[in-house]
Amino acid sequence: MARVIFQPSGIGVDVPEDTLLLEAARTAGVEIEAACGGRGACGKCVVRIVAGQADGSPSLGVLTAEAVAGGQVLACRTRVPAGGLTVEVPDAAGREGGRIAGGDETDLVAGELLPRKWEYEPLAVKWRVRVAAPRPEDGLSDLDRLTRGIQSDWGPAPVHVPLNVLRTLADAIRAAEGLVTSTLIREAGALHVIKVEPGDQTARHFGVAVDIGTTTVVVQLVDLTLARILGTRSDYNDQIACGLDVIGRINYARRAERLEELRTRVLGTVNRLLLQVTAGAAVEPHEICNAVVSGNTTMMHLLLGLKPEYIRIEPYVPTVHTVPYVTAAEVGIGINPESWVCCSPCVGSYVGGDITAGLLCTDLATDTEEINLFIDIGTNGEMVLGNRDFLMTCACSAGPAFEGGGIGCGMRASVGAIERVEVDAASGMPTCATVGNVPPKGLCGSGMIGLLANLLRTGWIDAGGKLNRARPSRAIEVDGRRARYVLAPAEASGRDGPIAIDEIEIESIVRAKAAIYAACRLLLQHAGIGFEDLGHVYIGGGFGRYLDLEQAKVIGLVPDLPRDRFHYVGNSSLMGSYIVLVSQDYRRRQLTLAGRMTYVDLGADPGYMDQYTAALFLPHTDASLFPNVRSLLERT
Repeated sequence: MARVIFQPSGIGVDVPEDTLLLEAARTAGVEIEAACGGRGACGKCVVRIVAGQADGSPSLGVLTAEAVAGGQVLACRTRVPAGGLTVEVPDAAGREGGRIAGGDETDLVAGELLPRKWEYEPLAVKWRVRVAAPRPEDGLSDLDRLTRGIQSDWGPAPVHVPLNVLRTLADAIRAAEGLVTSTLIREAGALHVIKVEPGDQTARHFGVAVDIGTTTVVVQLVDLTLARILGTRSDYNDQIACGLDVIGRINYARRAERLEELRTRVLGTVNRLLLQVTAGAAVEPHEICNAVVSGNTTMMHLLLGLKPEYIRIEPYVPTVHTVPYVTAAEVGIGINPESWVCCSPCVGSYVGGDITAGLLCTDLATDTEEINLFIDIGTNGEMVLGNRDFLMTCACSAGPAFEGGGIGCGMRASVGAIERVEVDAASGMPTCATVGNVPPKGLCGSGMIGLLANLLRTGWIDAGGKLNRARPSRAIEVDGRRARYVLAPAEASGRDGPIAIDEIEIESIVRAKAAIYAACRLLLQHAGIGFEDLGHVYIGGGFGRYLDLEQAKVIGLVPDLPRDRFHYVGNSSLMGSYIVLVSQDYRRRQLTLAGRMTYVDLGADPGYMDQYTAALFLPHTDASLFPNVRSLLERT
């Protein structure tokens, strides 16, 4: 065995000789970012060897010879020698400040965005039952008498009671002279008892809606007696350390122990948030009797411990599209273990339950004749086009830029994030507004869009995303062939060092917007229509509610349409999960929508790359697609 010590924490671990440093770090519980899933492609897992000798040659190509000579190596390509190593692990600065750490986002789902007509009918109900007193001559057990009490109200359907509930039954019946509250799951032709409590406990009835995103996880606590949201908490998905996007996670999960690690990580995030949101509402986790979970196809596979490898291998077939009801104990979610967990149905390898949940928040879930477009902007961009007659869907890899991933100063839209940026046309200097009006800690997605739009509008950036070197500006720092734009110097920032974005990071944002716009345009071409034929455009995603539409048009992220055709639906995956949690009718509607959707594989469509390449400019190579933006740029 060889000893590896990680600094500055001082954590040590003994591993077999020739173990990859990244694996040693995982064993020791030390976080090292591996955005590409450990394939040696992203260069994010750089560490510095401070003691010991290791072969740094596998890191060459990603790292320079000078860097390797100075002791820097890639943890995913460097193996531990027999004599062991001491390595220095840098702080995860890119994630600092974006972590909400239990921040409350109760307003994430706004009441006015709920469907206009819906019926309150949760899957789980609490029902008072008067259980007859035991009589030795009738030969009935406690279970027999509970069953008869339930059937007297609900009819002769079979009543199923699991062993865990049976263990509590005798005491529960006798504690309040036969009055109990049964938590029931109603299934076609059967009733399932998932909890029995003494007395009348109908006033305390709770469920959770969960959105599992590639970058963030959100847990929402709901009072099912009134369909009232009690609190919402979000945080970064702990899987990020194993890959920034779904492909990175799939690559990482090729070995069984790594798949289990990813499952454990996302469950750790969910259960941590669950404890936070329940503590804030004075609710015990075991009181929660139903959960609805939505996420993209890969995230749902990783949550359930299903092998995701075939999602990215032709013909791109996932293990399952529609997951049968499973229990919280089977999944590992820390609520009443017998609670049923409803997973939103997926449509294809890259169009998942987050989209079928999100559609419930739009007119695409109604009997409308208008053709509408739904766009979910996140690490993956997913689109749905259609009306009552057809539904077409596709997905593109947008990358995590808009959610702060892969951008040195990137972060989520939490306190300290720069959310608005104005650029002085004469000097190029920025004026920034932050969430919470505190010193800036980083740049969130809406801030990125505003920055690029205003740099373009004022001439400090060109259509290709290159900063203007011809005019002097204190905000633009040039180092050889590279340049960066400084949003806040070190002395004015709320973090260690300045807040700046370089041209490579700007290119990542441009690529993200190009992927989304190109996918939308190709989908419309398949339907034989143009953007002008759309009745409504619904924008979902983690930062959809912060999006400045006019600035999004300037950079070419969304089509150049009148403002009244656009509608924000925010975190539609979470909102759709909430709707399903409180309404079985909408669960049935969701399953119907999933069955109607035709999946368009962009990877197999040669036209997509043409559209994508054309969109790699601000706003687009074809200026006629953005007439209002063109007029604006000409005026300024």
